[in-house]
Amino acid sequence: MTALRPDALDGLLDRSVPVLVLRRALGSFQHCVLGVARTLGRLGVPVYAVRAHPREPATSSRYLAGALDLLVDDDGDRWARHLLELPARFDGAVLLAIDDLAAVAVGDHQEALLDRFRLPRQPPGIQRRLASKRELFALCERLRLPTPRSSFPESEAELLEQAAEHGFPVVVKRAEPWLAPRDPHAPSVAIVRDRAELLAAYARMESDTAPQVMLQEYVPGGSDSIWMFNGYFGDGSHALCGFTGRKLRQCGRGTGPTSLGLAADNVDVDESARRLMHDLGYRGIVDMGFRHDRRDGSYKLLDVNPRLGSTFRLFAARNGVDVVRAMHLDLTGRKVPASTTPDGRTWIDERGDLAASLHLFAKRSLGPASWSKSVRDVDEAAWWAADDPAPFAGMAVRLVAHAARRSISRGFDAASSGRRSR
Repeated sequence: MTALRPDALDGLLDRSVPVLVLRRALGSFQHCVLGVARTLGRLGVPVYAVRAHPREPATSSRYLAGALDLLVDDDGDRWARHLLELPARFDGAVLLAIDDLAAVAVGDHQEALLDRFRLPRQPPGIQRRLASKRELFALCERLRLPTPRSSFPESEAELLEQAAEHGFPVVVKRAEPWLAPRDPHAPSVAIVRDRAELLAAYARMESDTAPQVMLQEYVPGGSDSIWMFNGYFGDGSHALCGFTGRKLRQCGRGTGPTSLGLAADNVDVDESARRLMHDLGYRGIVDMGFRHDRRDGSYKLLDVNPRLGSTFRLFAARNGVDVVRAMHLDLTGRKVPASTTPDGRTWIDERGDLAASLHLFAKRSLGPASWSKSVRDVDEAAWWAADDPAPFAGMAVRLVAHAARRSISRGFDAASSGRRSR
């Protein structure tokens, strides 16, 4: 892993303006908040964040100025009121959402929040339009942007009928993240290979509030066929920075967040992303996913996240610019230096990549030599940093404890099963 170096943006950011990292989906192993704390905290900008609990590893960073306990289960109206009731030290702070629920709530209450905080002024409702995969599919159809064929069943009978039209395997997704699924632990995406898997996924992912399951054409290819775009758009939907890269490995089987990524130029992905954001009048940070379809050579748009993505530090340019720093510079009236994709830069989520690599070892599609080569010269890690070791230590302790609990639970289950069989 490369050593830390003096930062080219040191002294350019307004250190009097703090940042408040917002999230409503909490988890002990979320690392995006840690990336924000480090990228701004190292330059002296105060970073505050909503935390999952007092001993959360990511919020133990020396670069985090403070952590807040907001009631994330409140509806969007009450949640926004809690923000407006924060102490006076947050007046003028930059609001930075890192999950869809927080981004949608900020968008819904934009005008009230703008009276007290700094955030990009967006076209009304655009966060909901982009976070909704139903709305995104309609946008792609209207703008003639390549995207996988999709359908939206409103009953189990329609689900089975439409799956037959798509053919297996087929991708099942939750179309609206703000609608609670029947199973609170249901995944947001699943690749199903037969009727039984389809019905099981539907039973977990569907909402009792309104139909929210969508079916999407399966585009063949491994994790390395997934390309990403990270950008920050200013006034006039002009991209003040934009970067592309691809997954090398991902958490989950067939789908999931990046665990090992590579920054690389891709003109087709870059142009498609900028065109969509410009046509929508979008302003702010965006994280987008594309899949290369080798059948026709196109790059098909999969997701548009109207918020910060967890892999944003993969795209730290050689002059120090990333999308978080670009946002802070822009919202404090400072110029964002021109930057380009840091071609060849790599980033790893150690915890996620451990799970991904073990799965690939078991399938014999990754060997020790190849794995060692892939992680030998990683430029930046989600958890480890020589100048900020506490989050990595906390993550490792919790990971070992989690694995021990699972092992004990499996032992009890096996013993119970043995007693029943006798």
